[in-house]
Amino acid sequence: MIALLRRDLALAVRAGGGFGLGLAFFLIVVVLVPFGVGPDRSTLTLIAPGILWVAALLAALLSLDRIFALDFEDGSLALLATAPLPLEGIALIKALAHWITTGLPLTLVAPALGFFLNMAPDAYGYLLVSLALGTPALSMIGSFGAALTVGLRRGGLLLSLLVLPLYVPTLIFGAEAVRRGVDGTGATAPLMLMGAITLGCFALLPFASAAVLRINLR
Repeated sequence: MIALLRRDLALAVRAGGGFGLGLAFFLIVVVLVPFGVGPDRSTLTLIAPGILWVAALLAALLSLDRIFALDFEDGSLALLATAPLPLEGIALIKALAHWITTGLPLTLVAPALGFFLNMAPDAYGYLLVSLALGTPALSMIGSFGAALTVGLRRGGLLLSLLVLPLYVPTLIFGAEAVRRGVDGTGATAPLMLMGAITLGCFALLPFASAAVLRINLR
């Protein structure tokens, strides 16, 4: 599993598997938002957590179709399916590699980009914690969607349509946690719910992804 993780990380960096693409998209969205909503600082402060969460969610979508597609095209996925490593473990490692190359950089960069949106000083810590809890769920859900659409022509559009509704709870609780943290009304509940979603995804979706991959590889 460690060797597979190292391989996927190396391919993501060398082959442009979204390592820099997601960050570039994230930066573009954050820079363009003030031009669209106006320069009013109070408005930007109010919408900053939601905008950063939506931008992170969309940036994570950009590289989802590459999680299994490249291995499927060159036959590596069929070989991995016959390896001693369970297919559930392969799906888990693929999701983890996607998070390390996409979700983790977005999490680390988001507080810095919050400066462009005049985000409240108290929101930075809550934003970092909420993204750290929520982005792993985005990668795991995306891995399941990628397994569903592997081998399909133009599967990227279908993948987005399948995954986006499943992202909504994480998006709601993530933005709400930051808002409640700034307002002082307590962010514990949304953070715990988001952590529960992430744990549930990692407990259940590797098995669902493996089952779908077995069907697609027949």
